[in-house]
Amino acid sequence: MAIKAIFFDIDDTLYDSTKLSTFARKNSVDAMIDAGLPGSSEEIYRALEEIIDRFGANYGRHYDELLNMLGLTWNPKIVAAGVVAYERTKVGYLKPYPGVVPLLLKLKQRYRLGIISNGLPVKQWEKLIGLGIHHLFDTVATSGEHGFKKPEKEIFDFAMENLGVRPGESIMVGDRLDTDILGGNRAGMTTVRLRRGKYADREPAGEEQRPDHEISALSEILEII
Repeated sequence: MAIKAIFFDIDDTLYDSTKLSTFARKNSVDAMIDAGLPGSSEEIYRALEEIIDRFGANYGRHYDELLNMLGLTWNPKIVAAGVVAYERTKVGYLKPYPGVVPLLLKLKQRYRLGIISNGLPVKQWEKLIGLGIHHLFDTVATSGEHGFKKPEKEIFDFAMENLGVRPGESIMVGDRLDTDILGGNRAGMTTVRLRRGKYADREPAGEEQRPDHEISALSEILEII
């Protein structure tokens, strides 16, 4: 069966999410310290990472929770300093991986393109618009909008149905075995793992997480299709 559609994850697939998050969080910590937050950069950064692990990356009050964890009174100046530093850093680092835009333009000539991403819909669209690639996708399926999240099969089914394609006609490309590959396999899609970002060294936890293909650069997908 011929491939008709290619679906992508966003973070660490289309851009370097790991680098952006690390620099943005470190810069936000330094900005909060400059605004009066007591403590060392290392100590506060570790606490912030713990907060993010506990509440999730899409939680909207990380810095408020950080002050609470440190036993400090809520301070709008410190919170605002962190938010502004994070957003400014994000703008500077929110760039597609080299070669992503030409690749997507080339693929779009022959295939329908989609996004399947966990997270709040506005935040995922913010990434795509900030990367300047939102207009290249025919559908964007987010867990926050549809109530299912990777690796649940339903979000993959929704994305394929939206483009009118069947699993045998679809490819799922992502960096995470436990969400992108596992979910794509469950949905019956051809799965392609991109070994990039903080999950690059992970190995499959069972056959369900084993991808059909592995690539180290997104351009290698041309050799698969």
